[in-house]
Amino acid sequence: MMRRRTLLAAALAAPATARAQGAWPDRLVRVVVPFTPGGTTDILARAMASELQEALGQPFVVENRGGAGGTLGSEVVARAAPDGHTIMMGHIGTLAVNPWLYRNLSFDTVTSFQPIIQVAVVPNVLVVNPRKVPVQNVQELVALARRQPGALSYGSGGNGSAAHIAMVAFNVATGTRMEHVPYRGTGPMVTDLLAGTIDLTLTGGPAALPPVRAGQLRALGVSSLTRLSSAPDIPTIAEQGVPGFDATQWYGLVAPAGTPRPIIDRLNAECTRILRGDRLRPRLEAEGADPTPGTPEQFRELIVAERARWGELIRTANVRAD
Repeated sequence: MMRRRTLLAAALAAPATARAQGAWPDRLVRVVVPFTPGGTTDILARAMASELQEALGQPFVVENRGGAGGTLGSEVVARAAPDGHTIMMGHIGTLAVNPWLYRNLSFDTVTSFQPIIQVAVVPNVLVVNPRKVPVQNVQELVALARRQPGALSYGSGGNGSAAHIAMVAFNVATGTRMEHVPYRGTGPMVTDLLAGTIDLTLTGGPAALPPVRAGQLRALGVSSLTRLSSAPDIPTIAEQGVPGFDATQWYGLVAPAGTPRPIIDRLNAECTRILRGDRLRPRLEAEGADPTPGTPEQFRELIVAERARWGELIRTANVRAD
């Protein structure tokens, strides 16, 4: 009798357990973007949120929490409940660079987050305001910067942002010095670049290419070793006298550490399907983003490797957050 009761209890409990495990998401999911609207992080987050909302049947709402080079928004996610209802679109700056710039972070970019998936690799595009900087290519820009050290200003989405570190790498590789002007996000930075408040930037294709195509900015080169398939007329920086130059951005979704593995696996599977599908992938590629889905473990390995790589550059160039 006792054995029959035990088996009956287990049988009754099994469906309840299955329902509980399958309940996620059972309410709104926050997709935190640690920058202001308008930049590549925001663009990719909104694209993925829209697709995930349709796939999973719950609202995926982008929440912009800009400030301090992405550390404020990252802290929000690191402290959030690990229940799958708060995730973040991170990138090279927030996950690999900031630990070297902000030594008193209340979180660790490896141990405080559970990687979900790498979303995309995005080559940066070196663009200038043609009304302020009348150069036609990288060689002319380098020559001008060397003649006038510190006279040219470049903008970024904040200290430690992808554009900031890419320009540090460019200055080191070309022996130039330009003035860094950090913003609270790529959107306001591009606005000021269009207005002529700053001279240039080296930022992701999704944010840089639309004003280039509109004739408002001039593209001098891309930061990858190969040209963009969506903009093959723009030469690489490497082929313009800076051999081997390679400073691309990468983006990916993370959750708070401790988020249950079944939730991580489901998010990874849905994101992989979305990024390999015929609806979003062509749009991302047209904007200069190369979808790169993989496993959570592969994304973690990338974060660890990139932390080491860019940490060396930051030490060599003596880059500071202030």
